[in-house]
Amino acid sequence: MLTLIGIMVALVAILGGNLLEGGHMSSLAQLTALVIVGGGTLGAVMVQTPLHTFLRAFRIATWVFVPLKLRPDEVAGKIVEWSNIARREGLLGLEAIAEGEPDPFARKGLQLLVDGSEPEVIRGILEVEIDNKEHQDIQAARVFDGMGGYSPTIGIIGAVMGLIHVMNNLADPSKLGGGIATAFVATIYGVGFANLLFLPMANKLKSYVHSQTQFREMIVEGVISIAEGENPRNIETKLQGYYQ
Repeated sequence: MLTLIGIMVALVAILGGNLLEGGHMSSLAQLTALVIVGGGTLGAVMVQTPLHTFLRAFRIATWVFVPLKLRPDEVAGKIVEWSNIARREGLLGLEAIAEGEPDPFARKGLQLLVDGSEPEVIRGILEVEIDNKEHQDIQAARVFDGMGGYSPTIGIIGAVMGLIHVMNNLADPSKLGGGIATAFVATIYGVGFANLLFLPMANKLKSYVHSQTQFREMIVEGVISIAEGENPRNIETKLQGYYQ
């Protein structure tokens, strides 16, 4: 919701300022400039990005508009309940819970508990997965950093192309206006996409990746505490530090 509000505020401010200065909306609607900037930026970032990272970037882009619902307080409550079950029934009492746990990461941790793995072994296995997942998602978020870097430059290329078109048609005044418009609008599109969309998206995605990593670290801490036989109340107090 905040993303959409932010985009709307930015567009209203920029387009409203254009109208206040006596500009026309139609002067900013240039399909040629959009094709140059959009296609050029996309092509440039495809050159620098491995395929799996490129595809991952556009899958996680939905997080910008539909934020992740991690609910660490609810998961902390579940972990405390697991610790109570483990104290009453032993670690094997968690086997049925592990089979029905919807979160793959938490399910892996529970399964390691049920298998009787040592706490340090559990921590090592789960932290490897956390590090790998964080690395993949950060690399995916950097795809939008790259787009934010290339977009203004591609806009300048569009501007130069527009000016070349103008120079080639100096003898025909009817074609000068379109070329000049494309030149300047391409620059606006390049800078606008970079600063209003691509770079903010990259930063928000990195923030979500950090939150997801912290969420998984909380699960690891809870699972390790159960493996070490800590008191459920102490586990609850420890986990509260992750979200309060």
